Amino acid sequence: MKKHILFTLLITFFLACQNSSNAQAPDAVKKTFQKMYPGENDPDWHKDSNGNYESNFKIDGIKYRADYAPNGQWIETESSIDVKDLPKAIRDVIKSDYDSDDITEVEKVEHHSKGLFYDVEFKQKGKNKDIEFRANGEIINQ
Repeated sequence: MKKHILFTLLITFFLACQNSSNAQAPDAVKKTFQKMYPGENDPDWHKDSNGNYESNFKIDGIKYRADYAPNGQWIETESSIDVKDLPKAIRDVIKSDYDSDDITEVEKVEHHSKGLFYDVEFKQKGKNKDIEFRANGEIINQ
């Protein structure tokens, strides 16, 4: 009997976790998404720890993630890129000031208030460090 109750509780917990990670986006979010990405009809929606909605989708084989506030306001869209696809000015800054062997991830980001920038994640002891660059090599965060 105890095993049956434990099993039932585990299944219930698992289903609850699945529902929160594969959240259905509100209509306002879907409407904004469709305006921005017409023809993209099958994004995977997830609710993040801040209560915002993340859509994961592909266009022409490239993976994107777009984030929206619950009211439908667009926050940002990210796509992973290769280091070689960074603008030359950024590659030059990395070459002179950082160790490119420590790069773990590079993303091209369109942000509602920051505009276009590139997020380069460097491996460090403990937590990795993200540095955001403008296309001209200017660092916008540290």
